[in-house]
Amino acid sequence: MRTLCSSTLIGEFFVIGFAGLVAMKDDSLATSTVWWVCGVAMVFSVLLCGMVTRPGGVQLGWALQVGLILSGFFVPTMFFLGAVFAALWWASVHYGRRIDEVKARWAAAQASAGPDAA
Repeated sequence: MRTLCSSTLIGEFFVIGFAGLVAMKDDSLATSTVWWVCGVAMVFSVLLCGMVTRPGGVQLGWALQVGLILSGFFVPTMFFLGAVFAALWWASVHYGRRIDEVKARWAAAQASAGPDAA
């Protein structure tokens, strides 16, 4: 699960940065505010890569997804991109857990078969 979720979060890192560049063009938004918000979100997405498998990590990831969708109020394209990344986040969590379960079953089967079964 960690690999899939981290890949999604790194993709979001870049999307947040590009959304910040787009938001800078809006005269009603202060450039410093745009970069503070985007910078915090970008750092959060990178830190979350290491926290995904810890308790609450997936829920924090969902909070980031909601934030991405809500950023569409400032950069309308983010409604679409936020929804795409929310779907990718769901798939990463769902299929990542299934992969982890299969790996655990395989490791248990190998351990019970003994050291000569390879």
